[in-house]
Amino acid sequence: MTDSREARLRLLRSANIGPITWRQLIARFGTAEMALEALPMLAARGGGRVPRIADLASVRREIAAVEKLGARYLFLDDPGYPALLAELESAPPALILRGRLDLLDRTCVAMVGARNASAAACRFARQLAIGLSEAGATIVSGLARGIDTAAHVGSLQAGTVGVIASGIDIAFPPENAELQERVAREGLLIAEQPPGTEPLARFFPSRNRIIAGLALGTVVVEAAPRSGSLITARIAAEAGREVMAVPGSPLDPRAQGCNLLIREGATLVQSVDDILEMLRPIDARAVRSPAHPFGGPPPLDASDADRRRITELLGPVPVAVDELVRQSGLAPALVQTVLLELELAGRLERHAGGRTSLI
Repeated sequence: MTDSREARLRLLRSANIGPITWRQLIARFGTAEMALEALPMLAARGGGRVPRIADLASVRREIAAVEKLGARYLFLDDPGYPALLAELESAPPALILRGRLDLLDRTCVAMVGARNASAAACRFARQLAIGLSEAGATIVSGLARGIDTAAHVGSLQAGTVGVIASGIDIAFPPENAELQERVAREGLLIAEQPPGTEPLARFFPSRNRIIAGLALGTVVVEAAPRSGSLITARIAAEAGREVMAVPGSPLDPRAQGCNLLIREGATLVQSVDDILEMLRPIDARAVRSPAHPFGGPPPLDASDADRRRITELLGPVPVAVDELVRQSGLAPALVQTVLLELELAGRLERHAGGRTSLI
């Protein structure tokens, strides 16, 4: 596209605009400049105030900071954007990168697990990472303590991908600062947040969706029943990717998450060969080509009656967009248009699993 980097970043950094809204605005108006001009009109239709539009000077400062760090942007509508990640509805509109993007051209395997992992689990994760790397796969993980660290250490020599929940200039946990720098120099380091952003709790689920989205399959090695690793596994399953888990002792709380995944249908893995067997296509002709990031039906203009009908179906309890389409009897593109207007007006919140609710 001929759209400028500054305009795309301004649109992304503006209030009430998340990944889904950014994608829909670009699809509807063609360029970020035209989308920025349309924001006041769309917010008014949604019954709210004009969202705060990011200042051009602040966007230029962010771009300068990224370049000073030796990093670069990769936008969702750029040709080199990872195709598997682009298939997610909530794919990040912009990634900030340091390192080798070509690592994502290989078969990617996400490996996640407990931060307080046992020594045996860390050793096994490291061995899996070494074996998968030797087989030509790229290991993707989150540079956290425990299993993530073991996965990166095992695959560092072949090239590993680290996805972080902070700005690309901030290491978390601090003891992994040297490892994170090595990943950036020898592999690929990915951040979604602007430079200087601290790793707040709300950023970790967003980081997890990138890890799952980049990979054909996710392997979980030790995880508590309620953990970020299970969030990553759920996102992978919702995206139609393979979910694999290493079984553990029922007496160890750190194994309960993996055992639960296996009970719910995840593939039990005990070796590198188990993982490779799950990710090896039966026939290359059966592998679906990734969709174009901005495919789908063109947006439609909604009437006041359409807006009232959809707004009345919404409430504080999250509801699936598909359910809104079914109950309203309106075209999916028209429902998405109304939801877009409501979100820009600050009246709509989007949730995981394609659900929305009124604020």
